[in-house]
Amino acid sequence: MSEVPPSQRPEQAVPALAVALGERFAAAGFELALVGGSVRDLVLRRRITDLDFATDARPEQTEDVLAGWADATWDLGRAFGTIGARRGDDVLEITTYRTEDYDPDSRKPEVVYGHTLVGDLGRRDFTVNAMALVLPGLELVDPHDGLSDLAASVLRTPGTPQDSFADDPLRMMRAARFAAQLGFSVDPAVQAAMTEMAARISIVSAERVRVEIEKLLLAPRPRAGLTLLVDTGLADLVLPELPALRLERDEHHRHKDVYEHTLTVLEQAIALEGDDVPGPDLVLRLAALLHDVGKPATRRFEPAGGVSFHHHEMVGAKLAARRMRALRFDSATTKAVARLVELHLRFHGYGDGAWTDSAVRRYVTDAGPLLSRLHLLTRSDSTTRNARKAARLSRSYDELEQRIATLSEAESLAAIRPDLDGEAIMAELGLAPGPVVGRAYRHLLEVRLEQGPLERAAAVVALRAWWAEQPESRA
Repeated sequence: MSEVPPSQRPEQAVPALAVALGERFAAAGFELALVGGSVRDLVLRRRITDLDFATDARPEQTEDVLAGWADATWDLGRAFGTIGARRGDDVLEITTYRTEDYDPDSRKPEVVYGHTLVGDLGRRDFTVNAMALVLPGLELVDPHDGLSDLAASVLRTPGTPQDSFADDPLRMMRAARFAAQLGFSVDPAVQAAMTEMAARISIVSAERVRVEIEKLLLAPRPRAGLTLLVDTGLADLVLPELPALRLERDEHHRHKDVYEHTLTVLEQAIALEGDDVPGPDLVLRLAALLHDVGKPATRRFEPAGGVSFHHHEMVGAKLAARRMRALRFDSATTKAVARLVELHLRFHGYGDGAWTDSAVRRYVTDAGPLLSRLHLLTRSDSTTRNARKAARLSRSYDELEQRIATLSEAESLAAIRPDLDGEAIMAELGLAPGPVVGRAYRHLLEVRLEQGPLERAAAVVALRAWWAEQPESRA
């Protein structure tokens, strides 16, 4: 047991539910301790989002102790010794003491139940997560000096980092995530082991890697975690599009550092999250991270001395979608991010000229429900150090948003539809349902975007003029 300075004692913040559960386990003859991130966050005075417990009780014994106390229990992974439970609004996980290893060629750990709390803590990822509060007495168990590492804001492993990462390679990803979440530095020995063992991440499933990337991006300081992934070579294996942005700059420095630009765009997008796009927003952050991934494949040195990246937004949208599918992101998130990457240059395509009503309508329609995120992504994509240029771009986008607001009030831009629906088109042209009706509908939508809302008679004229040019009209 360790003596904890009064200023660092977490006892006062321990939920009453945890103490009551400890009393229940003790009455049944079992040990119970609050462990891992729960203890770390108590010491740091951070809000606890998960209640994680360790016990010497086996899963079936844990279920017996919870019977009549928990409102519900469920099997979170009996093979891993974990039982989930809910009491009121509180959800908790209780895991039997254990040790585990990865077979060199396996994606799943082999679990062996342990017998002591200290032994269980020794298999955890980092010393700051290898502390426990024994319940119900609230004695702190800190065999690896996690308190000191918390005070120093450093990530170390309980044993050698090589052994830790051999047991579970995903811990290398967690190091990057905790750097982003907690603002901690990584012990040099840990970073060296991550670099040495990066290839071992390949045995971990894409789904587990994706979860860590999501948590990293949703953290307060994603740059710190992403930089660690790139510097150790892990990003080459799990997110290779990011290190690929470190393009070799030509001797005349004719283009900005795309990698650093990307991290700055991400930070600026995060700073803009607010009322319209509440943060942390995964779609916006992924789009900011991936918006320029098409540049390496499209970079061209022009004869006149410039550098171009023509159509990198289109190439980037495909690359972003491919990477997200490989990481097993859901289809809706993948589609949204790819669409934002595709559209992120649309604003600049209109130059400094005045936007026509037609251009505004197309911008809003193409963005659809992603419009608020596109606003933030476009604004954050300005990283120029030229204050005058930055101010001009900001004013231009202010003007565009005002145009959108004005036109939306007059035309309901968020729900643009052709002036004639499918039924009206079929009635006017005497058509049965089929592909021709769809083509007519799309033509009228183009007319609507170009000219704005029309009276019915004018819409009919436009429809019949289009129909007269179709081969089916002469059949």
